Amino acid sequence: MRKKRNLKRWYRNRVTKSSIKTAIGGVNEAISGNDADTVKATLLKAIRQIDKAVSKGVLHKNTAARKKSRLTRKLNLSLAKSDNQ
Repeated sequence: MRKKRNLKRWYRNRVTKSSIKTAIGGVNEAISGNDADTVKATLLKAIRQIDKAVSKGVLHKNTAARKKSRLTRKLNLSLAKSDNQ
């Protein structure tokens, strides 16, 4: 029973973590594209997915906070850089 349950959770967690990585990649790609509206929209989607993963117990809350902070910092740096140019 335990093996089957762990395997089921492992698959579910793997799917969730993969979708988070894809969302983060989308944010990074949007940042390199220099379209502020697209970047903000993809950032919000990524943050929403990260928060859902925390509520499901896939990610620890501090890990989620770190990921969100890094994404937001990267966005702010790119916006500041584009404003200066």
